[in-house]
Amino acid sequence: MSVPQARVSSVAERWDRERVLALAPDAPSQRTAQSLASGRAWPATGAGIGALWGECQGSGAAPYRAVVDLSGPAYRCSCPSRKFPCKHVLALLLLWAEGTVPNDAADPPGWVATWLATRAAKASPTPSGEPAEPKDPKAAVRRAQQRESRVASGLAELDQWLCDQARQGLAVSQQAGYGHWGDIAARMIDAQAPGLAERLRALASVPHSGAGWAGRLLEEYALLHLLAVAYRRRDELPPPLRETVRSRIGFSLRQADVLARGQPVRDHWQVLARRDLEQDRIRARRTWLRGRKTGRDALLLSFAAALAADPWLDTWPAVLRVTPARAPAPAVRDADGDALPLHPGAGDCWTLFALSGGRPVTLAGEWTPRGLWPLTAWDEDARAVAL
Repeated sequence: MSVPQARVSSVAERWDRERVLALAPDAPSQRTAQSLASGRAWPATGAGIGALWGECQGSGAAPYRAVVDLSGPAYRCSCPSRKFPCKHVLALLLLWAEGTVPNDAADPPGWVATWLATRAAKASPTPSGEPAEPKDPKAAVRRAQQRESRVASGLAELDQWLCDQARQGLAVSQQAGYGHWGDIAARMIDAQAPGLAERLRALASVPHSGAGWAGRLLEEYALLHLLAVAYRRRDELPPPLRETVRSRIGFSLRQADVLARGQPVRDHWQVLARRDLEQDRIRARRTWLRGRKTGRDALLLSFAAALAADPWLDTWPAVLRVTPARAPAPAVRDADGDALPLHPGAGDCWTLFALSGGRPVTLAGEWTPRGLWPLTAWDEDARAVAL
């Protein structure tokens, strides 16, 4: 079977081990994948056309077949594991990251080509540029109703789980392992609410991230409860907020629906700052923009929303004229003496303090509930300096 022309390209730059292991759903998957990352367990592997594949010999007669679409990334494995990605996919990616799998495969096996072709067909728009309409509209409506029902059931279970956490006390969470949040996150995946699952997985690190963890954990629990209540009362919400709630839960919008909401904003977009970070176990880059004429703020690939329209928003761009100060805690102050604390994760910010020298500077950064994360400052000659 031939592979669609749009996918015929060389494999991207190899990932490092840290990026691969960051995809693991839990620590046991990381350990098992590393033990499987041996050439002896993989009689056949290959990479090319933007994909990676291999066969891993397990306990059965037939090997497990794993394939990765690196452009997604997206994964598939013939093993029965419910973890995603499974240990075989992770092990295959580790082999590739270590250079064991060459990037010179001419043609993929038939089972790989079939999977890639199916993905390409689903992603391809119609000639008019619009996504294809479902072949059976009644079946599509039925599936949508079934998903709404699963999500509602999952959110009811999540709300009960949150009540249990409050009743037991937050100290229990500090002693809990990953499974404390992993189990309820897996239930949200079953309920077709991936956005909630992502947020729940992220909670595992909160009780172990220094002073004030109890307050931050309680805030996250409150936001999850707010999301559950908002979805239950979604018919009472204004349309923009209703769509925000659905997006946070994991419902996706068609491109045509997004474009139908209004005219695209055209402007000369100035880059305020950018930040590289781990997001959803994948390395991500956020670039904040501001329109020269409109003055609107935007986040590359998705427009930022105001907190009133998105109560779960935890990052917002800020451009300030401030003076950095270290006492009594790292912060920035405006001309009136009002202060904003700096985010604890931003480090000592020595570049910012050296650039300022005790004088006011223009600063761009991300405002978060834990403080301002400085990203870019401008010196006296209006030269931008990355922090």
